[in-house]
This record gives sequence, C-alpha cells and structure tokens, in this order.
Amino acid sequence: MISVVIPCYNASRTIAATIESALQQDTPHEIIVVDDGSSDDSVNEIARFGSRVRCISTINRGVSAARITGTEMAEGGFIQYLDSDDLLVKGTLARRVDALKRTGGDVAHTDWQKFSSDPDGLIHEGDVVRPDLRAIAADCEVATATSRFWAPPAALLYRRLIIGRMPAWHPRLPVIQDARFMFEAAMAGASFVHVPGVGARYRVSPHSLSRQNLPQFIADCALNAKEIDLRWRTNGGLSKRREDALTEMWLHVATTSLFHGLEHFDDAREALHRMSNLTRMLKIGHVSRLTLGPAAAAGLARGLANAKAKLGGVAGNGQGNVLK
Repeated sequence: MISVVIPCYNASRTIAATIESALQQDTPHEIIVVDDGSSDDSVNEIARFGSRVRCISTINRGVSAARITGTEMAEGGFIQYLDSDDLLVKGTLARRVDALKRTGGDVAHTDWQKFSSDPDGLIHEGDVVRPDLRAIAADCEVATATSRFWAPPAALLYRRLIIGRMPAWHPRLPVIQDARFMFEAAMAGASFVHVPGVGARYRVSPHSLSRQNLPQFIADCALNAKEIDLRWRTNGGLSKRREDALTEMWLHVATTSLFHGLEHFDDAREALHRMSNLTRMLKIGHVSRLTLGPAAAAGLARGLANAKAKLGGVAGNGQGNVLK
C-alpha cells in the first residue's frame, strides 16, 4: 500500500483539488493530511472528504514536522509526500510502485509540469520538466546536493525502508527541506528510478517562501552547504567532484549575498577561501562590504557586473559573468 502524506497550512483554496488528485489513483493507498495549525478554512475543506481521508490537526510547527507526523501515522510500504497545492496525475502511483517493485529501487521519480492559476481560477499550463538523468546517474549525492537533480515531492515516491535509514525531514530548512531530503536518500544509498511521463503538476506561486523571502532562502542554502560539507568530510572525505559541488553551492550563497546585501556573504567567502576558490569579484566584494557596508557594496557589485556584461556584448542581469 502507498501512504500519501499531505502537510497543510492555510491551503483552503487548493487542498480539495490536491486531495481529489490523490483519491483518483487506481492503486491501494491511504491519504493522511496533517493540518499544521491552519487559521483559514482548511480543516473544513478537509472534513468534506469524511472517512476517505485520515486527518490530524496540530499546532503550527512547520512543514517538516507535519511530514514527520504523517510518516509516523503511515501504514504503507511506500510513502508519497504531496504538498497541499500540487497535484498527482491519474495513474501515476501505480506506475511508480510498479517501477520500484520491478527494479528493486528506492525512489521513483517522474517528469512534472508547472502550472499556475490566476485570481479567477483560470489555469495556465507551464513547462514540462524532466529531472537531469545524467546527473543522478553520474553521482546522486552531488546531483541532489547541488539541486542539479531536483523534483517536487509530488513527483517522488519513496520506499518506506529507505526512509527508515535516513534522517528525518530537516526542521531548520523551511525553504529547501525537500531538496535536503533527496540528498539524505542519496547519502543512505538509495537507488533512483525514472518513470517516464508527467506524473505530477507543480503549482508555481508568486507567494511561495522561496520567492517572497530571499534572505531565508539564502540562509537555508548556507546552512545546507555547511552541513553537507561536514557530512562529506566525515564520510569519505572531499573528492574532486564533491569539492566542485561545494564550490558551486557556496558561490551561489556568496554571489547572491553580495548582490543583495545579505548576511551570509562572509560565511561563504571563508568556505571558498578554505578551498582556494575565491573569485576576483568576491575579493572586491569583501573589501567593499567592509568599507562601504553591505547595501552600497551590493549596488557597486551589480554595476560592475552589468558593465562587464555589456563590454562582453551580453545584456547585464545583475550578476553577469563575473564569477570567473
């Protein structure tokens, strides 16, 4: 049996469609909704489904805690995490579990399609995304750490046994906890199996935490890089491939922090310095932040980046090609 675990927080406008997409699956499954202290009408929307859905309400503790609670309640041998605004495509759970049984794999992943809705409820279809199969085949730890391989929870089915060998959902990564969970699966030795075809529809919302709160997103990225750095150093050391991955992760933190005046620039610069991967722009950025302050240094860095991009014949985008 498959256990579909749906964390819900103030999702009264979308939770019914999400539950309906789970109910229409044609393989034995249970649906568990964990309402994480919603203050809107979510609980009443969930109640409309009666005994077809198991629901528990808790105080607001965050999405990771809600998923942990749902996992503890689950009775299935396979766990499907499903965010409260995303949708499962009809028949996808049967195809995923068949793939895992056939191959002995631990995580089934499908292609997925972006979509959005306007205030009137009109749906706008977006791009179809196929996860980077070459990246996951080359090194699944590196691919999931850098998010070269990423899919929303709706596109991933986990075997219960692999979840039992992994750390729980990370409570201090409110934005990127799903990417970290995939990395933990890779660290636990999970085998990833691709199931062709669109299996999930991923809602792109302007109100998502990653879009609304850049400082929190970068704080998550910094903590994630720091913890993965430590994990790798204590589990086999830093290979060239792992060091390149950490460089990519810390460069993202450093450059975004520099261009937006965020606080994690120094942590990233120091990490890159330890790996002898400081760029000229980051060296200039460090001095300008010390002398001008983060906000003025951000403006200077964006100006230099745009100037360099124009000299190279490329339209400036606030970061340009200044990392080299």
